[in-house]
Amino acid sequence: MSATLAALFGATAAHAQSADGIWLTQAGDARVKVSKCGGGICGHIVWLREPHDTATGQLATDSKNPNPALAKRPMIGLPLFSGMQPSGPNKWSGQIYNADDGSTYASSVTVTSADALRVEGCVGALCGGETWTRAGR
Repeated sequence: MSATLAALFGATAAHAQSADGIWLTQAGDARVKVSKCGGGICGHIVWLREPHDTATGQLATDSKNPNPALAKRPMIGLPLFSGMQPSGPNKWSGQIYNADDGSTYASSVTVTSADALRVEGCVGALCGGETWTRAGR
């Protein structure tokens, strides 16, 4: 009996997928480092295809942020997830920051396979998402 339980628990652990790592966004324009953070996960931009503002030649900043103090922070290192806590197997829920429009949305992040991360966000009843791929192990 204990061997059967051990086999069942072992099988369950084998199906658990880690969100930790570097993920390439669906558009391929950014890489996000996801790591454990408190009881949940955090995600920060670690690479941009276009790290400089094409108009000024300066490093890209969070220019769409409505808070003038935050609008000056660099895009590299920008935190994207906040309050991402476990909400199911291989799934976390919280908020995601969208630097494209300077807004924060209700979000969930789900590891769908060893190399795929589904990132979804909602504004009211309108939801959308994309699949990020693991950039390296």
